[in-house]
Amino acid sequence: MEIIKYEGSGFVPGILLDKDAGVLEMTGRACPEDPVEFYKPIFDWLDGYAEAPNEKTIFDFKLTYYNTATSKVLMMLLQKLEELADDGHNVLVRWHYPDDDEDMEEAGEDYDEMIDVDFEMISYEEEE
Repeated sequence: MEIIKYEGSGFVPGILLDKDAGVLEMTGRACPEDPVEFYKPIFDWLDGYAEAPNEKTIFDFKLTYYNTATSKVLMMLLQKLEELADDGHNVLVRWHYPDDDEDMEEAGEDYDEMIDVDFEMISYEEEE
């Protein structure tokens, strides 16, 4: 399966989707100018992945900021992971947030309440 890798910069998040390595992650600031166009390859990749997923799927969200348009996309992405879990697959979402960022912590808690997948909250100390 093709690897998707976007280097994050500015308002574009880093994305790494590598089935063989078992790495699925989104990092950084997520405010792409055209979210529908930007995230389309990610959704297409997930559709293909769902046909033959790994024994355990772990998706790491390591975002420091995202806008309203991206929050809707995150919900849709999490729903795809929920569908995978509903089909009997082992799915874990890990929501990483800076330990001093209550907004990102609350956002993770909100998604955890809305989506029925195993959800792990991981706080970290931001580097200066």
